[in-house]
Amino acid sequence: MPRIELDIAEVRKLPLIHQATIPEEYLDAMGHMNVMWYTHLFSVSMGELFQLFGLTWDYMEQNHVGTFALETHIRYLSEVRVGQTVEVHSRMLGRTEKRFHVMHIMTNQTKNDVSATFEVVGGYVSMETRRMDVIPENIAAQIDEMVDEHRELHWNAPVTGIMHP
Repeated sequence: MPRIELDIAEVRKLPLIHQATIPEEYLDAMGHMNVMWYTHLFSVSMGELFQLFGLTWDYMEQNHVGTFALETHIRYLSEVRVGQTVEVHSRMLGRTEKRFHVMHIMTNQTKNDVSATFEVVGGYVSMETRRMDVIPENIAAQIDEMVDEHRELHWNAPVTGIMHP
């Protein structure tokens, strides 16, 4: 895989979705943040991103809907250690009738670098049938607005090229 070079100032122009200071319990035997905590932080970020589109926990519970991750890819770019503060910025890449494509980019505020990327294709799901369903128009319109805004950026998201919504 080619090395990813991202301008942290450009990444910070994306919506800030989540911020955390890394506690001691996130560390592994190597003395840095364990891979499961990257997944955790990106998962929390996904839920917070959904809220921007009206996909709150209340909405999902009342409408018996949810989202499932269908495919993910994490790239670890720079070590994260205890006490460091990370931020997750999100870029909407696209959507279809039932799926969405997102990239979260984790920056390390302490080191002033990009720590990781998380690319995900997910699906909008009826929790009654446990099958994908059509994203409602009001939510789809908000996703489309962000996708269009992010397409105007003058830098390409470092996608894997193997994931498609």
